[in-house]
Amino acid sequence: MSQLRLVLALHNHQPVGNFDGVFEAAVADSYRPFLDVLADYPELPISLHTSGSLLEWLIGHDPEYVDRLRSFVERGQIEILGGPFYEPILACIPRRDRIGQIRAYSRSLEQTFGCEVRGMWVPERVWEQTFTGDITDAGIEYTIVDDFHFRGAGLSEDRLHGYYLTEDEGRLLKIFPGSERLRYTIPFQDPQATIDYLRQIAETTPSPVVAFGDDGEKFGTWPGTKEHVYNDRWLRRFFDALMENRDWLKVATLAEAVDQVAPLGRVYLPDSSYREMTEWALPTRQQVVYQRLVHAHEHDPDWAEFKQFVRAGFWRNFLVKYPESNEMYCRMREVSNRLDNIGLSDAGQQQLDLLHQAQTDLYRGQCNCPYWHGAFGGLYLPHLRNAVYKHLIAADTAVEQLLGREGKWVHIEAEDFNLDARQEVRIASDRLVGYLAPARGGHLYELDVRGPQVNLLATLNRRPEPYHQKVRDHAAEQQNGDGGQAVSIHDLVHFKQPDLDQKLTYDRWPRKSLVDHFFHPGLSLDEFQRGEGEIGDFLTGVYDIRLRQSDRRVEAVLKRQGHAGEHAVTVTKTVALDTSAGGSLEIDYQLENLPVRQPLCFAVEFNFASMAAGADDRYFYGADGGQLGQLQSVQCLDEADRIGLVDEWLGIDASLDLSQSGTIWTFPIQTVSQSEGGFELVHQSAAVVPQWEIIADESGQWNVSLKMIVDTSAAQARQLATVAVGG
Repeated sequence: MSQLRLVLALHNHQPVGNFDGVFEAAVADSYRPFLDVLADYPELPISLHTSGSLLEWLIGHDPEYVDRLRSFVERGQIEILGGPFYEPILACIPRRDRIGQIRAYSRSLEQTFGCEVRGMWVPERVWEQTFTGDITDAGIEYTIVDDFHFRGAGLSEDRLHGYYLTEDEGRLLKIFPGSERLRYTIPFQDPQATIDYLRQIAETTPSPVVAFGDDGEKFGTWPGTKEHVYNDRWLRRFFDALMENRDWLKVATLAEAVDQVAPLGRVYLPDSSYREMTEWALPTRQQVVYQRLVHAHEHDPDWAEFKQFVRAGFWRNFLVKYPESNEMYCRMREVSNRLDNIGLSDAGQQQLDLLHQAQTDLYRGQCNCPYWHGAFGGLYLPHLRNAVYKHLIAADTAVEQLLGREGKWVHIEAEDFNLDARQEVRIASDRLVGYLAPARGGHLYELDVRGPQVNLLATLNRRPEPYHQKVRDHAAEQQNGDGGQAVSIHDLVHFKQPDLDQKLTYDRWPRKSLVDHFFHPGLSLDEFQRGEGEIGDFLTGVYDIRLRQSDRRVEAVLKRQGHAGEHAVTVTKTVALDTSAGGSLEIDYQLENLPVRQPLCFAVEFNFASMAAGADDRYFYGADGGQLGQLQSVQCLDEADRIGLVDEWLGIDASLDLSQSGTIWTFPIQTVSQSEGGFELVHQSAAVVPQWEIIADESGQWNVSLKMIVDTSAAQARQLATVAVGG
């Protein structure tokens, strides 16, 4: 029997912007108790990756843990792995940022732990072959991805017990296949299952190396694992089993395996990620088809051999599946490009501290978690999307400072900002940044508030997800009196709120702002919420665009000739920013060719994201300043000419003033999604829809002006108070 080297590579990560309580729970339930057990087994070394966002939190909130981790490093029991600083998907960021993040984190780790960083963790194991050159250019010698990648390259099971060389333009990288089999036995099966599997390999393979690479959170943070791993002593039993088999099984780090074992050869890996991720990246319909086909054939006698050639999706298509992810991605790329350009200029070199802070904010805004969605919340969690925008807005504002923009200013430009081969409009001031999409309904699809660093349009549409069928099935089982027991952690079904099946509804248009609606009089709020009654073709129709600009005022004039029912109608909307009120958007609507003396309803939909619901300090108010209910309230306000939304925690007061009173509807946009804790209802935005019943005179014209005022004085006062206390 050969001596087998087992590499245990753990990846500990918490996203940028996650709640302190989540960090604290992960430390208490997983990270600290794991070290407690490991300390009793000094002969068992591991390779450990701690993401930069987590390590920064630990340094600031739990330095004792960092000191303890350093002691493991100093005695050689833990090898520290590097990687891109704030855990971006490498496919989601420019090459310069891949190299920059990896180099920056290696330097930080070497300063913190006094060790050389030779290897790295690939975030979410999303791999493209060209990463090889970027990783080696950043000073990394080896890494680990899933054996699924290697199977996709045509390697059979018996060729996965070691590591390989791969290259890009002559630059060599050592790369390990992480065992999917071990990802499912550790820690979910008895330790003996892992020992038996490794013994089979040792009996048939000369000098094998088997690598396990997976999330450290599965050792205590994932549902049910704390009791299983620590209270039921699974981890101790596992470590005991490793020690009992030391005559043929040696636990090693990635570094030791590289230094003591020769590579098995050379390989070029296909673009891939771990198997489950490739499934989640598929369009929902195709994901359902894929799962059905797998379940239909997984018990076929030749499935074990056949499945190697079955492929699902590609990570970058998350940017297609979820347009909101593409919006973050495009905003991030824009900031990165602007920062790269200014960094090479004299202005950038003369303000290196500000340049470095902008780059750090950019890197933090590249954290991968809110850019996709799978088994956990990800994109569906507003606080993670808000954190990305917070740092991107901060970096963008720093770029404006580097460009020398001071005092009150406005600017407007047209460019393809969202990579759809059409022109979008960026309208900006010292206080706001807005993005308009003329080719998609003339929507205002992003509105950044510089002071509190909030995107009020970080919205998310309600759309079908494959797991929604589980919600419906559960409701049917409850009605039939069948509890329906989950059989494994991967099939765990838990509902954080009752009757979630009744909340499953899907949006027919983007939940953005300046969404133009026409419908017949008498449409009810309930019908509108269900997406009924639309008779116009303005929701996502193409608007022509003209820009006007002076030193003190900029305007985007959007015009469309469309239809409202059988009537040809022209809508012109003008969006303006003025230096006299840089925190206000002025919006003028001019409707022409309206049917004379015939009633018609026109509505403009706004959505307000980033302002939480379900709290008394987040509320609507009316023209008299009186509170109208929390931000998830469903309301129909007649003869109204003003409505406001307040988030006292953020320090934001956003209001709409109407030149002509009308009816204002409000209602929440809530998604049903899955996260670590189960299925939950998540507030994504508050829809505010002013509407008017129009009866045009012989001119066939009608107009209305709206002013959106974003008051951040409370946030600014809080920031000044914080600075004063800090000083």
